[in-house]
Amino acid sequence: MRCLRNRIPTPLQLVFRRNSSTVTPILLRPYQEQCLDACIDALDAGSTRIGVSLPTGSGKTTVFVSLLSRLASPSVSQDATRSIIVVNSIELARQSAEQVARLFPHWQVEIEQGAKHQASGLADVTVATYQTLNNEERLLKFDPRKLKAVVIDEAHHAAAPSYRRLLARFDPDIKHPDPDFMAPVLPHKIPIIGFSATFGRHDGLALGSVFERIVYHRDFLDMIKEQWLCDVRFTSVKAQINLQDVKINSRNGDFNPTSLAHVVNTEAINELVVRSWIDRAAKRRSTLVFCVNIAHVKELTGTFRRYGIDARYLYAGTPADERRALVQSFKNGEYPVLVNCAILTEGADIPNIDCVIVARPTRSRNLFAQMIGRGMRLSPQTGKEDCRIIDFVDNHARVGGVVSVPTIFGLDPNEFDLDDETISSLENRVLESEVSIPNGPLDIPTPRSVTFTEHHDPFSIENSDKGPRHIAALSHLSWVGCGGDIYVLELLTRGFVRIELDETSTHFVGSYTPALFRDKSASALKLSPYQVKRQILSAETLEDAVKGCETYVTSKVFKDGNIQPLLRSALWRQKPASDAQKTFISKRWTKIGSPLADPEREEKIKNMNKGEAATIITRLRNGSQVRIRFVVYGLAEMILYDT
Repeated sequence: MRCLRNRIPTPLQLVFRRNSSTVTPILLRPYQEQCLDACIDALDAGSTRIGVSLPTGSGKTTVFVSLLSRLASPSVSQDATRSIIVVNSIELARQSAEQVARLFPHWQVEIEQGAKHQASGLADVTVATYQTLNNEERLLKFDPRKLKAVVIDEAHHAAAPSYRRLLARFDPDIKHPDPDFMAPVLPHKIPIIGFSATFGRHDGLALGSVFERIVYHRDFLDMIKEQWLCDVRFTSVKAQINLQDVKINSRNGDFNPTSLAHVVNTEAINELVVRSWIDRAAKRRSTLVFCVNIAHVKELTGTFRRYGIDARYLYAGTPADERRALVQSFKNGEYPVLVNCAILTEGADIPNIDCVIVARPTRSRNLFAQMIGRGMRLSPQTGKEDCRIIDFVDNHARVGGVVSVPTIFGLDPNEFDLDDETISSLENRVLESEVSIPNGPLDIPTPRSVTFTEHHDPFSIENSDKGPRHIAALSHLSWVGCGGDIYVLELLTRGFVRIELDETSTHFVGSYTPALFRDKSASALKLSPYQVKRQILSAETLEDAVKGCETYVTSKVFKDGNIQPLLRSALWRQKPASDAQKTFISKRWTKIGSPLADPEREEKIKNMNKGEAATIITRLRNGSQVRIRFVVYGLAEMILYDT
């Protein structure tokens, strides 16, 4: 794939909109330009199925339309000049088509959707819903030999059979749901590029059926801090919600809507929602409320109205014209509260939203992010300064895995009352709370003789919490390199994951060792603190092994999706090391000897933070020793060097 690069050494890259004799510069934000570079670099390197993770409000549409402008036709198919943008709703189709026309009015753009929008198949850019493209006759209008790219918006859906059914027409490496499907023979590889706010950097195995790699990721918390998204104020309301008997959907792991509605769609809870809004957000201009199902939407809207609040609602069955009118009136500030059910979680571009109420518990981190993301767009022209997020948590925590504002920051919702919190104040809460790190007395015997030299120093604390350089480029999690192609991810009190190279097969093998007891309990009982390890996967590359292992961690070990404490940037890692950590490290460092003078070694240990100490302990637990040489008398002497 040949890409057209427009390198301009300015803080903001320019993409030019051409209209006869006029040229209007369009400023891209720095991270948007970084994203485009990452995509182009990946395509130039030979990848053809790539994903991009950008949060709501970051300008995904602008990014992928700009990317299409930079992709040249492949050298073997110079007449492959067209592109398709695949979306999942008519609203998204209109928004994308309008953005294409705004940015590049000299392009011909068409929409393929339902009976009303019939594209010719010959336009420069066609925006199509996946539902329509699953119609054989509609799909056949688009000749793959003429395509230079396929973009998938809301690409976290792309592994679904309905998406793979159409994408297999454009790339034979994507498995069609029908085993008898005959993939077309194409003259060139068509880049398939997915954009989503809700697949993480290593979402892994399921999306691996479509995408080879996620090439760019941007976290919404970072974007808020950098002021690309609006400031947010969080309030969590503890409610008498008993989720214990709510059925779980076996397909997606979230609550069954009908079962959940019986618990949350009650007069008492609806009253609580409205009174909470009156108390904390009555002065907000535009509040979007998320409910469970249609009945909940109607009941909660009625409760708002009984309090004299002009609330209106929409759901999937709302006629298209009425839906557009409701949304436009809401954008215009004609009424303050819009209640919806599963209709405005994706693709809704309503920048003036300055309050979001999550009135439906969820176990899906993606769904929660989609809901609160609706209010994070900047809108200075409407006077918006920040967005109030109000969610409701079960004050008895009868069910694990519920995602809420506290849990996305790694806090226990039962231990913290959150009201009028900002990003900074929540991060301070995390700093104040203790995160348990295994640091018990696991003794590793000093070797008496060796036949090789190991080049990994477990006691080096320089950049020790950054991870090995190549691992750091693959993951945001705190993997620790232990030498000899061994990489370990500690899961706090839940055990650890280990990746190591199997030299016989030249594959990387990933395994999970669950925790059985806390270290102190295991020591008292004279038992191993761990259960028997279980193999997770075997992969040809370290990158695939890391992705697969992290998918296993998020789907099987941390089912609530809260892996914040595992990040290299987790705030607990900056806190001072615990006394138990320091004692253990001091004992081991003294035991093997060190060229450092005792005061210098003690000073290093004294100044360690929890992250540095945890890294050293992980290395020691996993066999990482330091440089070793034989002396004349055959005794092993360990020498410490900087790594």
